[in-house]
Amino acid sequence: MEKIFLKTSDGIRLALNHYKTNHNEVVIVVHGWFMTKDSKAFLNFAEDMSKYYDVITFDCRGHGKSSGFYTFTKKETIDLKAVMNYAKKQYKKINLIGFSLRGAIVLIHSALYKEANKIIAVSAPSDFRKIENQMWKKDAWLPTLKKCEPKRWCSIRPSFIYLMMEPKIKPIDIIKHVKAPTLFVAGKKDPTVHPWHTAKLYKNAVCEKKFELLDGIHAEDLYLQNPEGFIAMCVNWLKQPSHNSCNQTSEDTSSPSHQ
Repeated sequence: MEKIFLKTSDGIRLALNHYKTNHNEVVIVVHGWFMTKDSKAFLNFAEDMSKYYDVITFDCRGHGKSSGFYTFTKKETIDLKAVMNYAKKQYKKINLIGFSLRGAIVLIHSALYKEANKIIAVSAPSDFRKIENQMWKKDAWLPTLKKCEPKRWCSIRPSFIYLMMEPKIKPIDIIKHVKAPTLFVAGKKDPTVHPWHTAKLYKNAVCEKKFELLDGIHAEDLYLQNPEGFIAMCVNWLKQPSHNSCNQTSEDTSSPSHQ
């Protein structure tokens, strides 16, 4: 694994892990809120995926070894754009896997730039302001305690509340502009982003698509509950031959404007 630092267009220093396993295709993995590329869940996920693809993981702004403050999807597309620019210098095929709020980020990025070969959005919300986030429920706080990593928790730096509440691009508003084949994944018992969010995104998507409703909870926990099955699901989707990338209509030809 090679450790690298990149600079975003707005001056954020991003920390990357690049798993070079002699594949000609890469998967960029974008962790969820309060996780990092070096958290145990994402280290294991990257190692498992690297058997089939080269893998790039990175700390979004305000997390881990990257600088800046987390903006809850407002500016994280800038981070992903920098990583995409890095990957494009080395790979012709680049796939994206995003978890939770970063599931929203991979969709927003793909609507804006249309650079990804294929996408997997795990527990992606349709609208940040409608996330249930019922953290008092046992299904939410117990898995969080099981993943307790004090060093990781201390590395998280959220933005100020007023920045968190600023208007953001809503995934549901841009989903029709996503052209890459997309796998939407949700957990039946997700207490944080209820599965209706991902189901609504799937229903409104016009690209080649598939929806998987797993018997589990949220984001990386869907992987942790069944690592072999989750990896198999991801790899099967990424290796599946694509047909028409989008059943596009004339009214869907424009891209959304960047807020």
